[in-house]
Amino acid sequence: MSAGGAGESTATGPVVVLVGPPGAGKTTVGAVLARRLGVSLRDTDADIEAAVGRAISEIFVEDGEPYFRELEREAVRAALAGHGGVLSLGGGAVMDAGTRGLLAGLPVVFLDVAPADAVKRVGLDAPRPLLAVNPRKQWRTLMERRRPLYTEVARVVVDTAGRDPEETAQAVLDALELKDT
Repeated sequence: MSAGGAGESTATGPVVVLVGPPGAGKTTVGAVLARRLGVSLRDTDADIEAAVGRAISEIFVEDGEPYFRELEREAVRAALAGHGGVLSLGGGAVMDAGTRGLLAGLPVVFLDVAPADAVKRVGLDAPRPLLAVNPRKQWRTLMERRRPLYTEVARVVVDTAGRDPEETAQAVLDALELKDT
């Protein structure tokens, strides 16, 4: 995940910003989009882990969610200002009003995923701090709070149901009227 690639302009920000819950495929679909658009992928969760030197699950356990959300706000702000490729945001980034304000007017895509697909993709044993206990119930609770925020910031919503990452990426490209390089 690099901060930029050849030919990428950061003057207008990312060419695509992906938002959605854990298991939506933001990083996987983001990698496909980046390859097809000839730009790099930046993932704010990876930025946070690199900056702190610990996994997000460890940050949650050792420092708490409020500290993680501070790191996330700064990571999103830096990525929006300094990355001209595809940007994948952590699932909870939209919870911050300031972040939602920064996303206004950008090519934001909400990758919508069914609960069963998300839980299958995330896995019941994956290190997702907010899904550690009763993942299905926790995921539904997260979505009840976050769905209105995802749709608020999104220019388009792409349903991932029945689509593999390539098909989902194509749906994103079509929805934003972007062409492969």
